[in-house]
Amino acid sequence: MTPVSAGGAALRADIVKCDPNPAQIGQYVNVWIKIENIGNTRAEDVSVKFIPSYPFSLDAGDETLRNIGILTPDRHTSLEYHLYVDENARPGTRSIKVHYQDDESTTWTEKTFDIWVGEGSDTFDSKGTIQLEKIKTEPEVLMLGDEGTVTFTLKNTATQYTITIDGEEYDTNARVRSATLVSIDDIEVINESYHDIGILGPGDALNLTYNIKVDDTARDGTKHLEFIVAGSSYTYNYDWNIPLKVDSAGIKVIPTKPMTLKNGVANLEFDIVNTHPSTLTSVSIKPRAEGVEFSPMEYFIGSMDHDELFTVEFDAVTESNDSTTKNLTLIAQYKNGVNQHETFIDGLSLEMVSNEPNGGSGLAGIGILLAIFTISGIVIYRRKKH
Repeated sequence: MTPVSAGGAALRADIVKCDPNPAQIGQYVNVWIKIENIGNTRAEDVSVKFIPSYPFSLDAGDETLRNIGILTPDRHTSLEYHLYVDENARPGTRSIKVHYQDDESTTWTEKTFDIWVGEGSDTFDSKGTIQLEKIKTEPEVLMLGDEGTVTFTLKNTATQYTITIDGEEYDTNARVRSATLVSIDDIEVINESYHDIGILGPGDALNLTYNIKVDDTARDGTKHLEFIVAGSSYTYNYDWNIPLKVDSAGIKVIPTKPMTLKNGVANLEFDIVNTHPSTLTSVSIKPRAEGVEFSPMEYFIGSMDHDELFTVEFDAVTESNDSTTKNLTLIAQYKNGVNQHETFIDGLSLEMVSNEPNGGSGLAGIGILLAIFTISGIVIYRRKKH
């Protein structure tokens, strides 16, 4: 959920209780909304506007707009609303909306809450407890613009089928009514929430997968998404903070030999390092310089773990008599998960040096190297770890 903030004050709205749960068709249901100041300065004039929609309607005399006034940091207030559920309503998940602001000069922030509507037979009073057992992100660390998945494993932690509380026996099933992963500015959750998921018996588990996308303008760092699971009642609702890492670091290229073409030929060597925190795949390097031929034209490395280093060599040949420096660009292509990335390493240059201006053995040397270049395409490959 997104808190509304002004001058350091930040408000958050939550639904903390619904009685009865599920709400019964043709009857009244009481809903408690908590408004909390999670900022570092006090909110001067907090107001809350309750907006019911079908099948809910506010009880006669119940105010839609309520003014709370001052709300200091780390303090909260609870508002109770008395709603009638239309007699023609159908069972299922229905929504209400709450608007809130910390001062009349600020804009309203809207929050939508789901309420389960059922019949008498839908009442569910089990005591199973849901645990977030595992979180898997693919790719493990995201880059700017990446698409990926987050998979949650939910488990009913009960180890027996019944439990006795105050002399009354209850089953230990756990109902999962809905599960929502909430988007933030830097990360968009692409798919919708899960609804009416079902019942987990003791020890049972299920996986829920969400597709996400990182904004192209996101900053590096750990982002926090909210994962909300609605259980059999508000006593069994869950709200987890989910950290996701974003890091734009990729492939780094380090020249390890002088980049000089003597009499038109050179052997160039580069260390290729994966500076990204997780494994990159399909890594390849392409050198480009005007008037220069390279062997191989592209060097394919493959998979590279974090901080893994490869050393690659290219033979470079030019027939140009131009003695000026040539600009060199290395193109690094790689994948993070299913996402294709391409990095251009500029700012490199090849120095042209001629030791024998009269041609002679220098031209002969070029001819020999050209032959080697054409036939064998020698590339030395060395792999090592930091």
